[in-house]
Amino acid sequence: MTKAADKKLIVGLDIGTSKVCALVGEVLPDGNVNVIGVGSSPSRGMDKGGVNDLESVVKSVQRAVDQAELMADCQIGSVCLSLSGKHISCQTEKGMVPISDKEVTQDDVDNVIHTAKSVKISDEQRTLHVIPQEFAIDYQEGIKNPVGLSGVRMEASVHLITCHNDMARNIVKAVERCGLSVDHLIYSGLAASQAVLTPDERELGVCVVDIGGGTMDLAIWSGGALRHAEVIPYAGNVVTSDIAYAFGTPPGDAEDIKVKYGCALSELVSKDAKVDVPSVGGRPSRSLQSQTLAEVIEPRYSELLGLVNQKLLTVQDQLREAGVKHHLAAGIVLTGGAAQMEGLTECAERVFRNQVRIGQPLELSGLTDYVQAPPYATAVGLLHYGKDSQSFDENALEPKRSVTGIFSRISGWFEKNF
Repeated sequence: MTKAADKKLIVGLDIGTSKVCALVGEVLPDGNVNVIGVGSSPSRGMDKGGVNDLESVVKSVQRAVDQAELMADCQIGSVCLSLSGKHISCQTEKGMVPISDKEVTQDDVDNVIHTAKSVKISDEQRTLHVIPQEFAIDYQEGIKNPVGLSGVRMEASVHLITCHNDMARNIVKAVERCGLSVDHLIYSGLAASQAVLTPDERELGVCVVDIGGGTMDLAIWSGGALRHAEVIPYAGNVVTSDIAYAFGTPPGDAEDIKVKYGCALSELVSKDAKVDVPSVGGRPSRSLQSQTLAEVIEPRYSELLGLVNQKLLTVQDQLREAGVKHHLAAGIVLTGGAAQMEGLTECAERVFRNQVRIGQPLELSGLTDYVQAPPYATAVGLLHYGKDSQSFDENALEPKRSVTGIFSRISGWFEKNF
């Protein structure tokens, strides 16, 4: 089989609470990503973004990677890996430096970013991303690219996303047990944003909510920059659990019922519609009204989205106090596996009182029938991230065998784009 390095391939690996997804993308001469391999398997051993059974995670990852290798006819050596969990935190810091020759050079930009990110963080935490927001030179604020401008001193505002050392090590360890190395470790909400947002949405102000099985990953953008990142440790699995308890059906069947027949707004369901609900203990299945199912699902989704709305209001207040654009004029973008529920857009618009859309991966070619859907948003974002990082790394097409320093690596792509 062909090694990934020979074909300029990038691999995105998203290890979620309910599903593991591996995507293989080929970088085309025009710079676009062509998806040539897809692998997915049920996730075992993960809970709310954390590893609770290492061997089960290894088996789940191996199954997904084997599928992707078979479809793409390649041998995967390294991956871009997503990371989620309530241990993810963020903070905005500022740094200031004198401008060396009265004209800003790339060295000055690097120095001011280094100054801003040099804040002390907890020994248990490590820096995952350093994302520049904007620069100021003397009295001019809101500068996005200061290189070449004249001035005496420059200030930078950067957004730091940090993760817990051990939580990150555990998920990297699971990948390495499969004989793979990790090129980049990326916050899931950031990857999903890269897949489903347009530049206009980031500029106007938007919140991406990646609703998975165990976590909801938030990324709030305004003025073209990331302003806040957070993980809420409740998501689609609580809806499945409610269905299982309400109807006395096994969790696996409850998940199938939710996916096939669920609706997040009971008024959209026909009163005549029925759903067949399996029982436990060998009892015969029962036929129930679909509206009854929706009446179980709707309040839980409203509660989950209400948690997100509370966070949004708090962050918007903080941005307003800091003098930063806080309006989300582009609304809310919901993505992830649990965002495919019928009626979710209408339910969410009632909660947020803002426009809502379901986010599907953008700018894709190849196996779009497989991956142009919300559950693949994070994995597609990982491919975009890997592609854009390659152009700043002379050795990016060679398989990397070490993850030393992975947690503190600053992506050239983010420095150029945000």
